[in-house]
Amino acid sequence: MKNCIITGASGDIGREIAKKMYSVGYNTILLYHNNEKGIKKLENELKNDKLTIYKCDLTNIKSIKAVVNDIEAKFHTIDCLINNAGVSLFKQIQDTSSTDYDLIFDTNVKGTIFLIKHISKLMIHQKYGRIINISSMWGSVGASMESLYSASKGAINTLTKSLAKELGPSNITVNAVSPGLIDTKMNKKLSIEAKQEIIQDTPLMRIGEPKDVANLVEFLASENANFITGQIINVDGGYSI
Repeated sequence: MKNCIITGASGDIGREIAKKMYSVGYNTILLYHNNEKGIKKLENELKNDKLTIYKCDLTNIKSIKAVVNDIEAKFHTIDCLINNAGVSLFKQIQDTSSTDYDLIFDTNVKGTIFLIKHISKLMIHQKYGRIINISSMWGSVGASMESLYSASKGAINTLTKSLAKELGPSNITVNAVSPGLIDTKMNKKLSIEAKQEIIQDTPLMRIGEPKDVANLVEFLASENANFITGQIINVDGGYSI
């Protein structure tokens, strides 16, 4: 049975990805940070011997290393790593602080890099792996009032392309899924007017659902995606075309 790590598993998209990967037979290894309620809800839905949960602070290298060490001891191999954890920030650039910068980049970029660093060692040894990073359409087109978040997701996009070249010889694919406006708690802060403006510019004329992201993630993790790597694939209803 294959083993899959999913970060940010307590959030709306993370939970949907976890349910999808669980449904196709993966041992699901779920990482979360503070959302106890969200992870408990997911645990109640999926609870059995195919589910393992870790609390992990992705901004803390020691926390990442401790979790990875335990995962390696228990599972020995990891077939799929889904870097879904992320935080957003809605501020004008002149109001942005160094604390804001540290939170966004430590969570969205540093945590992803160092988790890949450790897990990729297992994948290289076994000559197989799937790494899927959850980016954002704002990482490609940029978003007003979300400069730090957009920049962090742009970093994820270029990281994805670089690692696809670096890890490809070890039969490891690295891709990014780039969601548009998805119906999640993270996007609840957007005004009705802002949401309507995005919907009007989206050819499919609606916002997405977490399952739209999860379906693509499962495909990229499957054997059907053996020859796909280094791609940033939009799930945005056509917004970015």
